[in-house]
Amino acid sequence: MYYLLIVVQVYCLYHAYKNSKPYYWYFLIFFIPAIGSLIYIITQIYNKRDAEKIQEGITTVLNPTKQIKDLEKRLQFVDTYANRMTLADAYFKFKDFSNAILNYKQTLDDTVQDDYYARQKLVQCYFQINDYESVIEQAEYIKESSEFKGSIPQFCYGLALNRKGRTDEAEIQLKQIDRPYSNYAERLELAKFYLENDRNREGKALLEEISTESKRLTKPNRKLYGSTIAEVQRLLSKL
Repeated sequence: MYYLLIVVQVYCLYHAYKNSKPYYWYFLIFFIPAIGSLIYIITQIYNKRDAEKIQEGITTVLNPTKQIKDLEKRLQFVDTYANRMTLADAYFKFKDFSNAILNYKQTLDDTVQDDYYARQKLVQCYFQINDYESVIEQAEYIKESSEFKGSIPQFCYGLALNRKGRTDEAEIQLKQIDRPYSNYAERLELAKFYLENDRNREGKALLEEISTESKRLTKPNRKLYGSTIAEVQRLLSKL
């Protein structure tokens, strides 16, 4: 407890110095360590805004539908582009893709706004419900954008093209995701694409590349991509 108190005291002194607090805080923290530090933390570090954020986070976990209902009420009160987009994002977050699609599509009626964000979210929503025709339709609107290159929507677009038998076009899109030391799950899908289309040499080469890179990852990243790396090794063992 003594060492913990010292750490808290030093932190409070540093925070006071960094934020140019009045000199009396230094005396309070230094000469009355426990009480002074506690008062400083409550009044100067932990504020109302922090409390509201914590409460909002707890409420979302305990009652995830409350956020949706609050946003629906806000939209009913003031139907704006921003409010509808926020509601659509919330539906997307909670995997209610049907309602997310409905609201993203309505934001497209506002021709003043850039439609890229809504369409790239629509690509992802339609992909989640296996509506590959709609994935392709929405992607066609934004595929020339610089933001589209190497993005998740482009990956979904490539997979949708493959599902519809347009393999040559699919490869062009999927290869844009093939970047060293990143996009491991997406690159695994590209390797599977090669294998499914009887291109074992390219598929094996990509799997071996991912496997080699995985050995150089930090421990946290190896844990993060553990399932992907395991699938890579499984596929390699069969080739």
